[in-house]
Amino acid sequence: MQFTSTQKRAAAWAAVLLGLVTVLWLLAPVLTPFVVAAILAYALTPVVDWLDKLGQGRLPRLLAVVLVELVFLLLLLSIALLIVPILVKQMPLLREQVPPLLHQVNDFLSPKLAALGLHVSLDVVGIRGVLMEHLSTNMQDSVGQLLASVKMGGSVALSVLGNAVLIPVVLFYLLMDWRRLEDSLHTLVPPGMRPAVDSFTHEADDVLGQYLHGQILVMLVLAVFYSVGLALFGLDLALPIGVFTGLAVAIPYVGFGLGLILAFLAGFLEFSAQAGHVSVLVMVAVVYGLGQLLESFVLTPRLVGERIGLHPLAVIFALMAFGHLLGFVGVLIALPLSAVLLVAIRRLRTAYMSSPLYQE
Repeated sequence: MQFTSTQKRAAAWAAVLLGLVTVLWLLAPVLTPFVVAAILAYALTPVVDWLDKLGQGRLPRLLAVVLVELVFLLLLLSIALLIVPILVKQMPLLREQVPPLLHQVNDFLSPKLAALGLHVSLDVVGIRGVLMEHLSTNMQDSVGQLLASVKMGGSVALSVLGNAVLIPVVLFYLLMDWRRLEDSLHTLVPPGMRPAVDSFTHEADDVLGQYLHGQILVMLVLAVFYSVGLALFGLDLALPIGVFTGLAVAIPYVGFGLGLILAFLAGFLEFSAQAGHVSVLVMVAVVYGLGQLLESFVLTPRLVGERIGLHPLAVIFALMAFGHLLGFVGVLIALPLSAVLLVAIRRLRTAYMSSPLYQE
């Protein structure tokens, strides 16, 4: 059986694509900082180009890159620092609430366990002494003791620290050479295929731009929603916790989980002595339950999914599928990569429906 040149070329490109996917799958844990930096570089390169044009050549690209990356890192630091007032205010309350909380837990559990034939009681005095000792020490001593006690977590902490250092470095070089990398990749495309490839990349770039705009809108709407929702329940730290939760949803699941924990801790320490624990559970269940429903079934499908042409079910499937295949990296690239794949599927569908195979 003889293959045409077109079939051979298609088979070669399919082999290259399969090899690329295999490499990405095998190196997924190592690629995390590079994937994150590449996504950030794609989003920030237009800002660097805009500064270049604004300076009319008088502003070196190096200075534009440093300025953009510095502002971006300061923005991330500001978001992280939203947690500081939460911790500063809650630590004294935690020291006050721990002793009565331990007595309440003991009084609640002991009769229940005794009814089951288990005569167990908490060593309230001993537990309280240990907790109060740790809560009374300064933050540096507490962190030092925590790190010293965690054996298996050392590699994880080192990995996180390494990524935190590596991502800005990789981002700097990508911002400096992004257009040059694009040109280098463009020269690898056979001249006869360049019009089709250029058309595809332009359409994919437009779809990805729509995705970024939609994601930013989701983050802003959720920041307002969580802040207002927590404030309506009377939480003093509603603004920092709400803003942090809304902006942190850019990291699927992780941001929502951290915000929920912070809200529960703050509400428990603030309301438990006044209105009981039920009010804390109601606040967290109502605000974060509605917030999750709003994000999953309204905002993300409408503001992100519709902008890139993905059905709401396709958005959910993409997050689950890429997360299963590539872990955290897969969750990060799920929707952007799905948008690019959608462009490819549209073109394949158009080519198929105009081919003699479909006309038969």
